[in-house]
Order: sequence, then structure tokens, then C-alpha cells
Amino acid sequence: MNSMILHISCPDQQGIVAKFTGMLFENKANILSLEQHVEPDENLFFMRIHADLSNLSNTENQLKSDLQALQIQLDAKIQLHNYEKKQNVALMVTKESTPLYDLLIQQKSGELSCNIPLIISNHNHLKSIANQFEVPFHHISITPETKLDQEKRINQLFENHKIDLIILARYMQILSPSLVEKYSGQIINIHHGFLPAFKGKMPYHQAWERGVKIIGATAHYVTEELDDGPIIEQDVISVNHQHSVSEMIQAGRNIERSVLTNSVNAHLEHRIILHGKRTIIFHS
Repeated sequence: MNSMILHISCPDQQGIVAKFTGMLFENKANILSLEQHVEPDENLFFMRIHADLSNLSNTENQLKSDLQALQIQLDAKIQLHNYEKKQNVALMVTKESTPLYDLLIQQKSGELSCNIPLIISNHNHLKSIANQFEVPFHHISITPETKLDQEKRINQLFENHKIDLIILARYMQILSPSLVEKYSGQIINIHHGFLPAFKGKMPYHQAWERGVKIIGATAHYVTEELDDGPIIEQDVISVNHQHSVSEMIQAGRNIERSVLTNSVNAHLEHRIILHGKRTIIFHS
């Protein structure tokens, strides 16, 4: 590992930054970026460090041992990520092609730095797109009677491909609590609204009928409670009575694109620390 990301969370106290930067200096690790955040009401400290390890004076095991010592000393939670290792991403879709095209094109262009080893769908409508990008397509039909058995197949595919992140790109099925729990913090959903408004079917029609003045999109981690997971990214655009339903749909889809891309990138670049129902998102 030549480049690592450190996520640190602990009770706020003096000298945290100095202890970590000093330890990395002693190991001849070069800090490329560092960003921190304090939640004063909870007395909690969060930090993300990106460090170059190509000139380490000690072994990686020694570095990990030094980190463990700081973890104990500061009562901290520490996560270490290999920045150079591409994550394996599974795409789950139903019938809408735009989110799938967007993600596949961005991955091909390098905008999303990841591997996409499979696409799973409960319909066959988008198989031709998967074939176009030479990504294996798995059609797994879901009914109330077969849901649990089919999810076992889905879970087996995730395990076989060592999936790190699951993206629900307009996958119109609710995942079971057991699957959501197993991949907690690893499932991203894009919602056609500035949550929590207009859940369910035909959200833009609902918005038009209510005469809303802004529409938006929300990307969030999936939890057992529908559309209530920690929010990663949101955006909105102004509309008025002159917008037709189709114009609102197009405007909304454009927002969904950017919101989903930004959220997936933040996850792939290890810029997110989950804190209860909230996300701490770093920019460096």
C-alpha cells in the first residue's frame, strides 16, 4: 500500500492532530491532505488524513501498531483504507436507463474510480445496455413469494464478486432488513426528491399538483426505514407554474445525476464518516 486514508473519531481533546501528524512523521509518511471537524455539543473530534506511504521508514505492520497505540491512548475509532485499491461496485436497476448509462459512462471515462463487475435487475429491460458496456447482467425476478430466496442469490453474487458498494440506480424494490444490515453503510440510493417530501410513485406528478416552487434530489445510505438513511448529498432547483410535468422530470433527472455522482465519488474516495444518522463529509 503506497497511499492510505485514515478516518479518526474520538472525544475532543488537546493535541490530537499533533499526535497523529507526529507519528506519521516519525514513520516518514508524507501527509498529502488533512481535514478535521469538531462537534462541540457532543465533544467529538473527526479527522481524515491522506498520506503517502511510499517512503516509510518502518513496515506497514509497525505503522498499524503505532496507530493502535494512539487508538487506545485517545479512546479513538480508527479506520484505515487503501486509497489506491479500486472498490467493487454492484449496480441494481429496474427499468429506467438514465442512471445506469450515467454510472457506466462515468466509470468508463475514469470519473468514477471503481470496478463494476455486475448489474442486477428484477427486469430484463436494461440487459442490452449491460451488454454494450460488457458488464455481466443478472436478471433476478422478485415477487413477494420469492423475495427472500432471490435475495439469497443476490447476496451470493455480492460475496462472489467481493462487492464493496451497492448502488440502487432506480432499483424499484425494497431490500430486506437482513441484507441492509449486512451491508450497512455500503448501499447508496438516489431519491427523486428533497427528502422527505413526495415519497412513492409519480413524485413529479405529485409535486406539480401541489404547485411546488423547488424540486430536488437526495442521495443517502439505505437503512431499514424507507428513505430515512444518513444523507450524503442534496440539491434543488427552482420551478414555477410555467413548468410542465415533463420539464420538471427532466430538471429533476439532471439534479439526480449530479447528486448521485457526487455521493458515489465521496464514498469511493473515503471522504465520508458515518455518525449515527448523520454523515461527516470531508472535501480534501
